Amino acid sequence: QVQLVESGGGLVQAGASLRLSCTYSERTFIYDPIAWFRQAPGKEREFVAGISASGSHRVSGDSVKGRFSVDRDNAKNTVYLQMNRLTPEDTAKYYCAARRGGVIRTDESESEWNYWGQGTQVTVSS
Repeated sequence: QVQLVESGGGLVQAGASLRLSCTYSERTFIYDPIAWFRQAPGKEREFVAGISASGSHRVSGDSVKGRFSVDRDNAKNTVYLQMNRLTPEDTAKYYCAARRGGVIRTDESESEWNYWGQGTQVTVSS
């Protein structure tokens, strides 16, 4: 069974940083793109950032551009989301997702991703 497991969430104050991790059990995902999405209560799931298999192509959503960055370590089957200068508007449950191939765009939709983790909660207090 394919698994993606997120970790690193928590409660922080505005202005702080957090690094989320997504570890995947499926070794072949090292050849596939991985993305981060988030969902706040009452809102749709939003694309945050994504990274190609090699790490050479990285995309961030408009709402986090310049503050969040994505990276991956294929030797560890892990993708990271570094989040800086957090604001209360970043409060959400964060999910990592995988799919087989494709070029990541800034307007990614959750329907285009086939494998999902259970999410990790990030809460930013003002």
